[in-house]
Amino acid sequence: MKAATLRTYQTVHTWTGLLAGFALFIAFYAGALTVFHDDIAAWQNPPWRGAADAGVPVDALIDRLLEKHPDAREDFGIVLPTDSAHAAYAYWMDKSETRFATASQMDAPTAEAAWDELADFVYALHDSLGLPVVGLYFMGIVSVLYGLALVSGILIHLPQLASDFFAMRVGRNLKRLWQDAHNAIGVLSLPFHVIFAVTGALFCLFTLTLAALNTIAFDGKLFDAFAKATQTTPTVVFSGTPASMLSTDVLIARARSQALASGVSSFEPDYLHFVHYGDRNAVAEVRGLSQHTLGTYGTVAMSAHDGSVQATFVGQRYSLNGISYAALFGLHFGTFGGRTVQWLYFILGLAGAFLFYSGNLLWIESRRKRRHLDQPRRTQVMARATIGVCIGSCLAISGAFAATWVAVRLGVEAGLPQRIACYGLFLAACAYACLRPIARATVELLWATALLTAAVALVDLATNTANMIRAWAPLAWSVLGVDLVGIALGLVFAGFARAAARRARRGDAHSVWSLQAAQG
Repeated sequence: MKAATLRTYQTVHTWTGLLAGFALFIAFYAGALTVFHDDIAAWQNPPWRGAADAGVPVDALIDRLLEKHPDAREDFGIVLPTDSAHAAYAYWMDKSETRFATASQMDAPTAEAAWDELADFVYALHDSLGLPVVGLYFMGIVSVLYGLALVSGILIHLPQLASDFFAMRVGRNLKRLWQDAHNAIGVLSLPFHVIFAVTGALFCLFTLTLAALNTIAFDGKLFDAFAKATQTTPTVVFSGTPASMLSTDVLIARARSQALASGVSSFEPDYLHFVHYGDRNAVAEVRGLSQHTLGTYGTVAMSAHDGSVQATFVGQRYSLNGISYAALFGLHFGTFGGRTVQWLYFILGLAGAFLFYSGNLLWIESRRKRRHLDQPRRTQVMARATIGVCIGSCLAISGAFAATWVAVRLGVEAGLPQRIACYGLFLAACAYACLRPIARATVELLWATALLTAAVALVDLATNTANMIRAWAPLAWSVLGVDLVGIALGLVFAGFARAAARRARRGDAHSVWSLQAAQG
């Protein structure tokens, strides 16, 4: 490869990585936690301390919905609880606006689902940095830059891939060590990063892409065609003849039986959709999660009156459109392989966050002056931004866990405290990184993250131990697992803090990470 071409790829890799790196660090760290979405939900509301309305049967929720909002019977959905400690909730359209409510919220439904769920908030940070609509499109653009960084990075290192792949040169040259670790992690996890980049761009920019194609190539007919191609609920005509509806338990049981007969090994319903409820032609659609298959989410549509199956999109009976979308979703979130794949995706998520953090460190190290304590402003700005955004986001997410823990025990809605703690700590960390000497801010923010992360887990574990022993249940493993992971992450951050402190005291004085530079 020509030297000029190599330099071009190097420039593309560097600047796409830097431009997208901060957002991708947050997305990967939050995404690693999102893999255990249901476990975090169980941690917030363990089985011995259920959420409000957790014990309300789904049929009672439907009766309550239709009593308070009779027009909803034409089309409404029920989101089933992830476990026995959570409540099912309904959603429907009211004057072109979506409404959500559990059984006790029917008099005052909300415009946002699961506002106080920590697991959903962490997912929103991964999906859109917690910024509605704008954040989703922004992350789509970031995913495209991410793909460019991957391609250019491979082209840069391809000539030396065989010789440098397993090189991990530990010694006094920390830049070389960081470079080796960055390259090794990037190459080892390359297939997964390609999956994340492609699926992330598709999920975030899909609506914009569809709108552009609808205007440019399909003469305004694409939206209708796409809706028909992806529709899973059969179109039925309202008969006007009232009829009794089967219970949701019966509908779920029939849907599971139909799904298992379609070639999947499991089918765990998580969502119900009803059309023309109470009419003889009413349709009930049951969506469920199947493990060990790329078509992770499938649906079975039946008559809500007599239970006769009208359409099946599960296993061997998936449509091409359905299996394509389900495969993309399963590959992005690792929902296709049970606990083993979840742990693999968790490790890959943390490794991905490290990849972008180390990329920033390499940029800083490659541009510092070797014989001067006073470093260029650009390296100082990048160093402060790196510790403020990267370490600050980890501290912020731990703060959201702490705020949720306190809010639940005070009996208040956790949504607002989560956001105040998360965004407040993030902005405070960024400000702290700008005001303190770089080396001191790095060590102090790492210690703050380590202590807060471990403290929340240890306190929760201590307060729940008696309940775990007295009322052990499968969900207790989820609560215990979240606490143990929190303790482990706290130890990891503590290790990083000690390493940063050691480097600040004993490392190269001609570095932004040195205390001597701060004092000089």
